[in-house]
Amino acid sequence: MTQDFFSEVAGRIPFGGLESSEPLTYKVYEPDRLVLGKRMEDHLRIAVCLWHSFASPGLDMFGSGTFDRPWLEEGLDPLVAGRAKLDAAFEFIVKLGVPYYCFHDRDIAPEGRTAAETRANLAAMVEYAGEQMARTGVRLLWGTANLFGHPRYAAGAATNPDPEVFAFAAAQVKLVLEATKRLDGANYVLWGGREGYDTLLNTDLAREQTQLARFLGLVAEHKHRIGFKGTLLIEPKPHEPTKHQYDHDAAVVHGFLVRHGLADEFRLNIEANHATLSGHSFHHEIAYAIANGILGSIDANRGDYQNGWDTDQFPNSVDELALAIYEILRSGGLTTGGFNFDAKLRRQSMARTDLFHGHIGGIDTLAQALLVAAAMVQRGTLDRLREERYAGWAGELGTSILSGGVSLEELERRVAAGEIDPRPVSGRQELLENLVNQQIWAAERRAQADKTAGG
Repeated sequence: MTQDFFSEVAGRIPFGGLESSEPLTYKVYEPDRLVLGKRMEDHLRIAVCLWHSFASPGLDMFGSGTFDRPWLEEGLDPLVAGRAKLDAAFEFIVKLGVPYYCFHDRDIAPEGRTAAETRANLAAMVEYAGEQMARTGVRLLWGTANLFGHPRYAAGAATNPDPEVFAFAAAQVKLVLEATKRLDGANYVLWGGREGYDTLLNTDLAREQTQLARFLGLVAEHKHRIGFKGTLLIEPKPHEPTKHQYDHDAAVVHGFLVRHGLADEFRLNIEANHATLSGHSFHHEIAYAIANGILGSIDANRGDYQNGWDTDQFPNSVDELALAIYEILRSGGLTTGGFNFDAKLRRQSMARTDLFHGHIGGIDTLAQALLVAAAMVQRGTLDRLREERYAGWAGELGTSILSGGVSLEELERRVAAGEIDPRPVSGRQELLENLVNQQIWAAERRAQADKTAGG
């Protein structure tokens, strides 16, 4: 029987506006609000992840769990606990008022004593998740397999030196890919949590990358075999838990896919905190993926500037998110992807209600960033200045270079004859940064004025 795990929240989180003093209200996010002619909910396609919010007890490497999560108590029958966890998750998602969720297989189904028992557990819990989805209307943004938690994966899954581990991981992915199809998931994600090395002293780099390419090929083949219509995604991360991972960043993954003939099969799931760990900005990783036609979906979170690890905090910077969303809007927006809140509470945020506060703040930040990005697109100032900077490439010289109509000898002759004598031109970076800030300051003021004018 379904228990009410969040009784302190009476119903769906309402919109209160910027003037609301009630913490459990949205200040900016309105699902039906039109932004560039499209509903805010349809732009953002927000998802809640099960692993941080419902499968984690709030432990860290220095201490045990602190969270109030009755479905994680010791001694419970694993399947009974699993159903309670899903009850809590779907109650939360409905009250939060977002359309999607994401899961690892081990988030919803415990590992059994044998592979057959594990398979049966997954089948039972996928059926229960399907019932919850039918009851609530919540949809699956993506599923994935946990190929990093069990000791068998200590040396990796696809890149493991033991082919039996490779085979076990392949079997696990097969089941979860089929479960994702069964639940009508929009995407399937592969994250190489331990696909890398801790030391080169015992690592054959060439062999491991060949294994990884074959593994990805098997996944793509099975996707087509079973008729899964969703998008296959790879999530880059540079290190942690390994010293170095083969999916280091967007460019590395892209190059790997091209090299192994897999570029048409996979897109990227970009995580903000992983981007900064790799030495890039979130804006950069999004822009690179878009420029190369491989953006799939987003994990919305942030790191801490004073910590060098994956802290997975809820996003709170409109400035950083707005630049990424600006690139997404310019490219036509997300298709099968969305913004999954791959974020976790701090260990001292022990109350169940803290889950609402974390998500509400992150969602409002995302919504405000969307408004800022939309304003920048509408004004077109950044696009116009960018086009002006490259305008020469539309002229005679630029087109002849790109079309192959001019040789090095011809270019050198024209330079020597004084026909080509370039002068430095300002990049106007400070002006551009000021323009972005002006839109951040003005976006909500314009929106409030529009609402007032519209009655």
